[in-house]
Amino acid sequence: MNFYTVRDLRTSPREVWKKLAEMHEVIITNNGKPSALMIEIDDENLEDVLASVRQSMAMRATNKLRLSSMLSGKSTMTDEEIEAEISNARKEKKKS
Repeated sequence: MNFYTVRDLRTSPREVWKKLAEMHEVIITNNGKPSALMIEIDDENLEDVLASVRQSMAMRATNKLRLSSMLSGKSTMTDEEIEAEISNARKEKKKS
């Protein structure tokens, strides 16, 4: 896995793009923490890649909710709790 900072992307974009072409994925960090994943795509696979990424993100959110529920000892969530979790996830996404 290749890591580049936001500064690298700004000051040495050619190097980042070259590595992306070689390795097909690059992680961008901000303040020492991973903040973005760049993956190589083209016109032919754009929609498939977007669909896969969105499905993966939905699965991760679902798994996070399940784990939270298990750790809290609750076997089911009320509608209000589900709505609160969705709202919190959306707020977190906006912060990023």
